[in-house]
Amino acid sequence: MSENTHLFELSQRFYFEAAHTLHRSIETAGSLRIHGHTYEAAVSLRGTPDPVSGMLIDLGYLRQEIERVRAMLDHHFLDEVGEIGPVTLENLCVFIKKQLIAQIPTLSCVMVERKASGDKCVLRW
Repeated sequence: MSENTHLFELSQRFYFEAAHTLHRSIETAGSLRIHGHTYEAAVSLRGTPDPVSGMLIDLGYLRQEIERVRAMLDHHFLDEVGEIGPVTLENLCVFIKKQLIAQIPTLSCVMVERKASGDKCVLRW
């Protein structure tokens, strides 16, 4: 990388509200019942800006792709959303990555957080 080339990381946050159940060995009673969360998610891209536009990605395009994925999750019963598997923060990160990576090849990180309960998961590659 030359001295004049900079590596940037660009992030965009989004929210979704969703319900799920979860089979687990601790705190089972509440987890087995249908319950919901407010999720905050963020995706990050890494790379060098296009020399003509000066942008890593047009934020309008990024927001459009995020909205496509958000619509698959927001106000849905996540147990019924194909490809997630057991509805964990880890699996939500992987699901979001799979939905975006083909359209956004510079995607480098997905974060999903439930602030109310203090839970956060970050997937980097």
